[in-house]
Amino acid sequence: MNTSLPIAFWRNFLGHSPTWYKWLVIACLIINPIVLHVAGGMAASWLVLAEFISTLAMALKCYPLQPGGLLAIQAVLLQLTDVKSVYNEVIAGMPVILLMIFMVTAIYFLRELLLVMFTALLLRVRSHLALSVLVCLLSALLSAFLDALTVIAVVMTAAMGFYAVYHQVACGKAHRPGDGHINHDVTTDQEVHSLHHDDLNAFRGFLRGLVMHAAIGTALGGVMTQVGEPQNLLIAKQAGWDFAQFFFKVAPVSIPVLVMGAVTCAMVERLKLFGYGIELPTRVHQILSEHAAATASRRGARERAQLIIQALVAVVMVVALTLHWAEVGLIGLLIIVVATAFNGINDEHRIGKAFEVSLPFTTLLVVFFAIVAVIHDQHLFEPFTQWVLVLTGRMQLVMMFVATGLLSAVSDNVFVATIYISGVKASLLEGVIDQHNFEQLAAIINVGTNIVSIATPNGQAAFLFLLTSALAPLIRLSYGRMMWMALPYTIVLTITAFVMTIYFL
Repeated sequence: MNTSLPIAFWRNFLGHSPTWYKWLVIACLIINPIVLHVAGGMAASWLVLAEFISTLAMALKCYPLQPGGLLAIQAVLLQLTDVKSVYNEVIAGMPVILLMIFMVTAIYFLRELLLVMFTALLLRVRSHLALSVLVCLLSALLSAFLDALTVIAVVMTAAMGFYAVYHQVACGKAHRPGDGHINHDVTTDQEVHSLHHDDLNAFRGFLRGLVMHAAIGTALGGVMTQVGEPQNLLIAKQAGWDFAQFFFKVAPVSIPVLVMGAVTCAMVERLKLFGYGIELPTRVHQILSEHAAATASRRGARERAQLIIQALVAVVMVVALTLHWAEVGLIGLLIIVVATAFNGINDEHRIGKAFEVSLPFTTLLVVFFAIVAVIHDQHLFEPFTQWVLVLTGRMQLVMMFVATGLLSAVSDNVFVATIYISGVKASLLEGVIDQHNFEQLAAIINVGTNIVSIATPNGQAAFLFLLTSALAPLIRLSYGRMMWMALPYTIVLTITAFVMTIYFL
């Protein structure tokens, strides 16, 4: 049946996205020039920012790259920013881009080891509450010395492995029970949905809870050390703090926050609140257990050697990241080379497949930097920055926490931290504030940008990566559901951080 060109163009626009979403994107692109002409660049820029955040909220309807990219292109055409500013933001964010390209890809080549380790953890810790708290604290510990994106990539790889095992066994697609050949390219679950509807939904809820606890854990650990989050390195450099000094400066806040995070994790699991408390179905546990046992029994010398190599490579990765031998992305490249070389992976197509996980989000990240360029060029946050810095005494500390937290929740926490620490450093050099006040404000900037930003998926790169990953639709983790599941943590941790910041820093 022939289709007219206009209809073909319409069907091709944003692919299989709902019709209402296509019209919404078109409406936004039409409204923005009108607002620019009527209300000016500031209003149009805030509108573009709000629209971009809405594309993230609709990530399960349409990947944000296309609608968000159209908004970024329009922002340049409307001269809300320019290509030079976008390029400068990309250059400034190059460490994160390299991290996404190489480190997240490197985790792909450790997936067999990760699946074995997490399967053992999942099967041996039968208490769901204990497992949840353990995953949260383990993610916090790893994030304090590694990188939040690396940690969440590890958790996602393990979760995808669990889902692949159950999906294929439930559908009867496994080659043989326990032969170890699990296809990780899971894109549909229609067959398993019809056969194991209740178990599948419960398994999704179980994985959602664990993944969200892990994501929150990356924030709990990331705030504690100078290598925990990208902005921490910048804050430590401006303040002149080494690793130990940074830890002890923020410890009056970070340690109580960690404790309350663990308490919140236990409470939401015990009381089954906010979508938590869904236990692993008995049938799924049996499938995973049988598959793990059968795989172990069939594991030959070559497979054991592969696991040993991956374990050694993982140790090198942890040491390199902890001691910060190089930028995280370059360490990831090291891991890719060593892991593939010693495991016999020398085919271009097998290596290329590993990059399929990281490159879509890397592309989206560059689009995000274009939106950050709009924020920068239009000085959207400058009134908040100036207002906080002219305050004095206890009120300045309070408003610094509020401003950095709120702005990080709607924007990039690295960008917000950069703006505020630069302004505070300038105030110190001009003699407006003393050294003690500067260190207080630096610690508050660190806490505000790391803790309050968990309120929204776009507040932290690890959350955004999780939301836009292939795992999110499989476990039905949408923007709204992620915000809802993060809400108890946001409330408890923000209050805890606020009180400890104001009275004990």
